[in-house]
Amino acid sequence: MSKKPYESGPLNLPFVGFCTFGKSKICEDWDNIDADVAILGAPFDFGTQWRSGARMGPRSIREASTLFSFGHGGAYSYEEDTMYLEDVRIVDIGDADIIHTNTEKSHENIENAVRKILKSGALPVTIGGDHSVTSPTVRAFSEHGPIHVIQIDAHLDFVDERHGVKYGHGNCMRRASEQEFVTGMTQLGIRNVSSSSREDHKDAEFAGSTILSVRDVRRLGAEGVYNLIPKGVNYYITVDIDGFDPSIAAGTGTPSHGGFHYYEVMEILQKVAFEGNVVGIDLCEVAPDYDHTGTTSILAAQVLMNLIGYIFHGRKLQGKR
Repeated sequence: MSKKPYESGPLNLPFVGFCTFGKSKICEDWDNIDADVAILGAPFDFGTQWRSGARMGPRSIREASTLFSFGHGGAYSYEEDTMYLEDVRIVDIGDADIIHTNTEKSHENIENAVRKILKSGALPVTIGGDHSVTSPTVRAFSEHGPIHVIQIDAHLDFVDERHGVKYGHGNCMRRASEQEFVTGMTQLGIRNVSSSSREDHKDAEFAGSTILSVRDVRRLGAEGVYNLIPKGVNYYITVDIDGFDPSIAAGTGTPSHGGFHYYEVMEILQKVAFEGNVVGIDLCEVAPDYDHTGTTSILAAQVLMNLIGYIFHGRKLQGKR
């Protein structure tokens, strides 16, 4: 019996070799990205209002992702009898340059990096960093809209301005809503104290947002939630890891109890990816020093790996690739 391609080289266990996302190839020439997916780190956390540390998120998620880097040339789901990721070309392009204390320049560098990815035709996957990095990643789509933003989060992030701060991690959805190519938002998991004021909620609804708490999502189920998401428009997905419950995602700056469990989120995202067109992803707010077990980083890597697999399988199902 002939050997499979993944059996012909070194074993390459997760703790061996270079620590890129999923052990993917490195691409340092951002003008010549040749891949289906480009992973970008955005290790910026100057926008936090309480516990910092998400600047270390990209590094920790890359390390955690090596857990999923070896085995069978893809990811087999026996529930669906489907092989994910077996022919998806992923490259890791490293990190946007972060200028300490300079939010504007750091965000500009993140935006320019995402624009390079979009120009190449690859799917941009940005790993934060605090949630303020969604502001520049969404801005990068100015020539690639319209888009509908789907947010997984404990917090609405729809603050307008506080003491002159417009680009913190509590402003990112407000800033996204101001982009004319953003047609609306679906905000899932919003709950409890420290999110936003009544006025912020009303402003978000006026701007075209559908806001659902964790309990709303549980009542509706994945199908019911998907039915509320507009159809026929490209989707941008932003995941704040604190959308998940702290019992499985303790490593974050602003944990909020009563959050999602894994499949509650993934069943919704799978439905979106299978039936719609996802054009960009970011995952933010992993602060690994608050979780010495590494579970939060592993959760983040697993979410991204599976979501990428869903997206490209969905494109096959829809005949788009």
